[in-house]
Amino acid sequence: MKLTSVAESAALDFDTVIDVRSPAEFAEDHLPGAINLPVLDNEERARVGTIYKQVSPFDARRIGGALVAANAARHLQGPLADKPGGWRPLVYCWRGGQRSGSFATILKQIGWRVELVEGGYKAWRGLVVEDLTRPPVAPVVVLDGNTGSAKTAILLAAAAQGAQVIDLEGLANHRGSIFGARPGGQPAQKGFEGRLAVALTALDPTRPVLVEAESSKIGDINLPKGIWAAICAAPRIRIVAPLPARADYLARAYADVAADRAELAALIDRLRPFHAAEVIEGWQAFAAAGDLAPLAGDLMARHYDPRYEKHRARHGAAGAVIAAPSLLPEALPGLAAQVMAAAGALVTAR
Repeated sequence: MKLTSVAESAALDFDTVIDVRSPAEFAEDHLPGAINLPVLDNEERARVGTIYKQVSPFDARRIGGALVAANAARHLQGPLADKPGGWRPLVYCWRGGQRSGSFATILKQIGWRVELVEGGYKAWRGLVVEDLTRPPVAPVVVLDGNTGSAKTAILLAAAAQGAQVIDLEGLANHRGSIFGARPGGQPAQKGFEGRLAVALTALDPTRPVLVEAESSKIGDINLPKGIWAAICAAPRIRIVAPLPARADYLARAYADVAADRAELAALIDRLRPFHAAEVIEGWQAFAAAGDLAPLAGDLMARHYDPRYEKHRARHGAAGAVIAAPSLLPEALPGLAAQVMAAAGALVTAR
């Protein structure tokens, strides 16, 4: 079958979508909902490729064919052992070539109604890249605010109340600062872009979509030009909260980072190129003593707030400002409701 859009690819009418590429290829990116049943693992793929280049294509196909058959047998005896006669799989590899064709032939001989993705993963990737060059179909509204303003938590609270939200930090699995790493690490760039394309294609174009104010990079992930251009051009809602409330919020939100004192000290050290030695040592003292709220407050006052103001000056005044005297969990749903109302008003005014 031929993939014609990201939306179609995210809602394929097959019992199972099977990616037969190597685990490394699959980990980088794959079609939505696909499982990985590699016909060549990482080492086998490298070995066959070397033989193809250094010996001959015939020897590579002969050795590769044996490996594919052995791996296919393991899949048939393992994850596919309980599939009924009416099971309909969709199979793909990199370009819809030998790996997927070989596996599909075996499945067809058994009697299953298997189809191949025309063009393989490369076809999916082309659709993603094309979609991400364009701005989102829904009007974008950016939620802004200095570090510690609970922007991500407010966005998630708005989503729970029915708002359209694209959680870029969630998709990137990173909180967007030196201290922002999350367990599990970040996805590959291609994997992030695939997830983002799926999220964007599900948007209702008649309703605003809320996104958090970001730089063009979240951790190691670069924002595609379509969404980045939309963020730069979008109206903004700014959350304004007192420094003590923000410091307390950060102490709660980053408790996982602070739990590893050695890692926290190493992260603070990464700020040495930007601040005097005595400032860094003061932060290290707070960290060593476990004084997380004072540490967060001083980091914001000296480092993050000045940088936010410079960044914000490039985007002009906010379209709406929402005061947040408290950022405790019980205050977030009310703030989210205010953000949703402001977003609707900003889009209507345009």
